[in-house]
Amino acid sequence: MKVLDKITLILFSTLILIIAIVLALLMFGWIRFETIAGLFAEAIASETATRIILVSCVVCAILAIRTIFFGGSTDTENGLTGEGVLLENESGKLLITKDTIENLVNGVAKGFENTQSVTTKVILDKQNELKVFVSLIVLQNTVINELSVNLQNRIKEVVKNATGLEVKSVDVKIKNISAPEAKNEV
Repeated sequence: MKVLDKITLILFSTLILIIAIVLALLMFGWIRFETIAGLFAEAIASETATRIILVSCVVCAILAIRTIFFGGSTDTENGLTGEGVLLENESGKLLITKDTIENLVNGVAKGFENTQSVTTKVILDKQNELKVFVSLIVLQNTVINELSVNLQNRIKEVVKNATGLEVKSVDVKIKNISAPEAKNEV
């Protein structure tokens, strides 16, 4: 969270706390409405107090508008966006989208001899860790365990080399086994 966001949150929290306490005191009858009205009347009667109240109201309004329309912390502080991973260095920024990583993984999976239909899903968590889910249809006579281990290791290696990101896990789902296509000989 940025410093301005923290200050805004503290100011609004304090303001809401004061309002809540005053309203509770009024509801329980521990203070009278006339007392609160008298305090405001005295504050407004003083030119200095009026200016302080006016400036405070303007600042609160500006902070409210900023927070409502432009605000809150986002995952870009952690390097994450809704679209992918944002990497920064001294030269600038680089956004690697989830689609890019999914296409990279699809290319790796399709490069294996016994794989057919490939579907990939990439999940980015708050710690910049990637989780990859690969769903495959493989050919008959495929050693599934061996293919899975080789595919997992190759995906981790290719993603690391291409993006610099660590893949936390690669989960492989074999949807089906397909018969090899018969070659037509004439």
